[in-house]
Amino acid sequence: MRPTRDEVLMQFARVAAVRGTCSKLHVGAVASREGRVLVTGYNGTPAGMDHCQHVCTCGNRHMDMPQVQYRGRVHDPRCGLVAPCEVTVHAEENCVAYAARHGISLLGAEIHSTDSPCLFCARLIINAGIVRLVFERLYRITEGLTLLETAGVQTEQFAGRTLV
Repeated sequence: MRPTRDEVLMQFARVAAVRGTCSKLHVGAVASREGRVLVTGYNGTPAGMDHCQHVCTCGNRHMDMPQVQYRGRVHDPRCGLVAPCEVTVHAEENCVAYAARHGISLLGAEIHSTDSPCLFCARLIINAGIVRLVFERLYRITEGLTLLETAGVQTEQFAGRTLV
């Protein structure tokens, strides 16, 4: 059976995610027009910087403070493994930045991403003129999706099959 455009483009996003340089999560995105890839992006540190490494700094000690469950273990919320990454550029940001750097218009384009976007990336998607977002995994904070829908960007969670 011939794969759909969404299935092929989501596979491209998954492949881009493999290049991610953040040790917490690998995310990939691909911007396309009429099923043709325009640019890809993945999450990681800004160009030329060392890759970020997130390691446990609390030693899984159970302290007298709130605790966070992460990857099957309990951590201090300030633990380096749990705290949000402050360095990584998101996959969608890298798509938009690369397109801008090389004069590629994203007006009327679609973006396929392994994860739903954060609020900041949603703003970039809107201002880049992207009209449709397809994502695979739902990010725990959904404000980005709400903003996209409010702005008239078509959003949908990928329900297709995995190729290969």
